[in-house]
Amino acid sequence: MTRTSRAADPETGAAADPDTLRALEFGAIVERLASLTGFEPSRELASATIPVAHAAHVGLLNDQTDEADRLLDDQAQANIGSARDIRAALDRASRGGRLTPSDLLEIGDTLAATERFAARLKGWNGPHLGEVRATLDPAPELAERIARSVDEGGEILDGASAELASIRKRMRTAQDRVRERLAAMLRSSALAGLIGEPIVTIRDGRYVIPIRVEAKGRVKGIVHDQSASGATLFIEPLGVVDLNNAWTEATLAETAEIERILDELSAAVEARAGSLRDSLAALARADLWLARARLASAMDAVRPAVSTDAVELLSARHPLIGEGVVPIDLRLGDRFGYRALVVTGPNTGGKTVSLKTLGLLALMHQAGLRVPAADGARLPVFTSVMADIGDEQSIAQSLSTFSSHLRNIVRFVADAGPGSLVLLDEVGAGTDPAEGSALAMAVVAHLVDAGAMVAATTHYAELKTFATEHPNVTNAAVEFDVATLRPTYRLTIGLPGKSQAFAIAERLGLPAGILADARARISVEHATMEEALAAIASARDEQTRALEAASSELATAAGERKLAREGVARARTEARAILADAQHAADQLLARAEREVADLRREVTRQRNLGGGRHRPDGEALSALGRQATRAREGLSVTDAAPVGLEPQAGLAPEARVGMWGRSRTLGTAGRIVEISGRTGRVTLETDGARLVIPADDVEVTSEPASGPTPRDSEAEELRRRAAARVSPTLNLQGQRVEEAMESLTAYLDDVLLAGLDAVTIIHGVGTGAIRRAVREALREHPRVRGFRGGRKEEGGEGATVVDL
Repeated sequence: MTRTSRAADPETGAAADPDTLRALEFGAIVERLASLTGFEPSRELASATIPVAHAAHVGLLNDQTDEADRLLDDQAQANIGSARDIRAALDRASRGGRLTPSDLLEIGDTLAATERFAARLKGWNGPHLGEVRATLDPAPELAERIARSVDEGGEILDGASAELASIRKRMRTAQDRVRERLAAMLRSSALAGLIGEPIVTIRDGRYVIPIRVEAKGRVKGIVHDQSASGATLFIEPLGVVDLNNAWTEATLAETAEIERILDELSAAVEARAGSLRDSLAALARADLWLARARLASAMDAVRPAVSTDAVELLSARHPLIGEGVVPIDLRLGDRFGYRALVVTGPNTGGKTVSLKTLGLLALMHQAGLRVPAADGARLPVFTSVMADIGDEQSIAQSLSTFSSHLRNIVRFVADAGPGSLVLLDEVGAGTDPAEGSALAMAVVAHLVDAGAMVAATTHYAELKTFATEHPNVTNAAVEFDVATLRPTYRLTIGLPGKSQAFAIAERLGLPAGILADARARISVEHATMEEALAAIASARDEQTRALEAASSELATAAGERKLAREGVARARTEARAILADAQHAADQLLARAEREVADLRREVTRQRNLGGGRHRPDGEALSALGRQATRAREGLSVTDAAPVGLEPQAGLAPEARVGMWGRSRTLGTAGRIVEISGRTGRVTLETDGARLVIPADDVEVTSEPASGPTPRDSEAEELRRRAAARVSPTLNLQGQRVEEAMESLTAYLDDVLLAGLDAVTIIHGVGTGAIRRAVREALREHPRVRGFRGGRKEEGGEGATVVDL
């Protein structure tokens, strides 16, 4: 009788309880996922990742990952850019609080990142990222208002309000007046010898000058401070008190206006806080999906197909071991005729890693993550994954290792059913071997009868026999190289493993007498089974070697066939080149013959005109020479047809010949065809005394043009000349807002491309990095930018970007 298994954590709907997640090291996978996110909201989502127990939910998570993977295939640089965690600022604004300039700057950066990510999703037809696109709110009016009010350093700009601009103008005027008055006093002869140091400075928000303490009575004014040595007093002369007051009043007015502007911007954020929260949450979801896709790419992982009756993981790799991991094949389920695997073999041979690989990949699949395995992977959606792995001995609870394992087993037996995956490491260990093996067999049999899938490791020989005899249980073995005393970590399903205790002891030098005594003490049945296992393993190894030899021969044959195909292709290519060269030589001969005929005709005509008709040329010879040129031309046409297996020269018009006129489709330049190279696929045009070598497929045959350059050539050259004369190899964007900088950059790139420059420098300064990020994002997406880098020290460092076009 079977029963339905319960979810490992019914309160959360998780497929595994915290103990199982910890035993299978799922937390380490979550940490790797979180490290690939772009900001704190998505990092929190990643850290909260758990495997879920419902098939529809698992399908939804994996569909999200698939859609993010397609976006990265289409746009490899897709990311959330400079988005910030603005939740605290939104909460403060919602409560009527005043935001700081840095809060507003982060909100502005986030809105700009939202707008760029929304642009990436424009026209996207996937349902999940499409829902994200519909939720994103770049709030363009608010973003523009913040950009107009706060600079990259977090200072309020004059353009934030007309009143602020007016106040700051008054401030500067008052400041200049008081400084000028004090500077004049420092230069006056009346104070000669009284000045401690000829500087104008500020104390307590007032402009003052330093006076020697012994001259205090000679300068009427207000003492605001004294130097540390006591030798200097900082005095505000009575003559500048009114000027200082005017400056102070303007400063106070500036502060009040800035606070008003901040309150106004905070209210604008408050009005949009709900929409911005939803937008931020959507951005975080998309970033999490992209992180899942990047993790899958880093692990070379695949999405397994969902199966109801089989686990099939070929070349499965434990994702936390690293480059040295040995792939294993895991098959389990009714499709293969068994629901339980009993894995045996020597210590450190990989038994526990096999269990962890199976359990961890199952959890990753149910958390929306791809699994590191070969294509064709299949996994069920388990309602619960239960793992008892490692030493759970608890001194605090007075529990032995056996008792700790048994408490887990009791819970598994109570909860397991169809849809459960139970992983038991060294089941029945820690007690009397006879009782432990009997208990292990009973537990595995009960779990299998309950409908669960089970994988268990053991050293007990009795469990090997049990797995051989039970219809729903099979053996599996981890391999061990006795010669090197090293495990191979390969897993073989269908055969039990050997503990290799005697072989290891013999290799390590245990006396032969002791080994003989030990062998005599084991049962006849055990010895017979071990001998049979050794024979089967030997036969399997021989079969494996034969298969590898056959595979090697097959690969060699395939390589030879490839070389033969490549040789045929090279021969055809060389034949085309030879034919093209012959055609070229023939074209030159024909052109020379035609020129000679034309010269002869002109000479005959000249002689006739000079002789007044008295001299009669040999007309028959002249006609014969003309017929000879015609026959030569007709004979050459035979070579137009390609030999068997060869195609005509790609792209070049079939009637094109040396001596004809051709025009470049791309450049619009026309000239006489003086050379056609079949070997390189290039054609040489001669125009205005210069030669132009272009691809054959860019040439079209044309009639001989009228003398002089074409209007199109002249206009293009004039445009290039004018652009090159006025464009600079350096663009300075410092002091501009992001939007202005982007407009300047776009126009500048058009100019330098027209001028034919191949490298330029963009100076954007360091600041908060907003313009630098926007510039490099625009360069990354520009189709005519080959690459870019940060400037070297002598080029401006990180305040400049050098662009290759």
